[in-house]
Amino acid sequence: MTAETKTLRELIDPVRFVLWDLDGPVCRLFAGHPAHQVAVELVEQIERRGLLGMLTDEERRDPDPLAVLRSLGARHPSSDLIADLEEWLTQQELAVAPSAWPTAYADPLIRTWAGRARFAVTTNNSAAAAARYLADRGLTDCFPFVYGRTRNLDLMKPHPHTLRQALSAMGADPSLTLMIGDAPTDFEAARGAGVAFLGYARHEDKRSQLESAGVAPHRIVSSLEPVLELVRELRRSSTSP
Repeated sequence: MTAETKTLRELIDPVRFVLWDLDGPVCRLFAGHPAHQVAVELVEQIERRGLLGMLTDEERRDPDPLAVLRSLGARHPSSDLIADLEEWLTQQELAVAPSAWPTAYADPLIRTWAGRARFAVTTNNSAAAAARYLADRGLTDCFPFVYGRTRNLDLMKPHPHTLRQALSAMGADPSLTLMIGDAPTDFEAARGAGVAFLGYARHEDKRSQLESAGVAPHRIVSSLEPVLELVRELRRSSTSP
């Protein structure tokens, strides 16, 4: 057993509850319609309302539509504009959910691990879009709890609100819970909720972002394959005489 496998086993073996971020660890939600294009369209929505001046130059160029919406919401909470833009983004997410790409090894990992742990989705995307994706993949039964973005954008991760909702609904012990995410906001939310964290970084930029946020390198995987192999091994060992 390698040192990396031993560390991963120590992290995963006691886990009985898993909180999954959607876009990244489970799927690439905007694979068929890149997120940066959605961000451009979101800015265009604001411009058509004659409100482009509400965004900073950096926000106008941000490739992440969630980041743009969150920043705007922080300055204009509970406004009609935020409600309209949040609904618009939800419709974009619902539209792309059927064309999302499953993350490599995610489906078999979910189905295998679901026999050992209870799952919830805790995402900054729309819960309705998450539910649609899971239904299309035949994974609904694995995720009885799905929590996502509301119009109160202050409760998006890094706020631990969705994680706490899931912990409460599952009756989960935080010490037996793991969050799997691919962004610093996921890590910060996990810390806020008092749960362990495993980072998924499909490329070096993601890894650098997670490490800069404070995630230990041995708590980051570039593929879910070793996690799947370990969960399969743990299931075999628990059922052997």
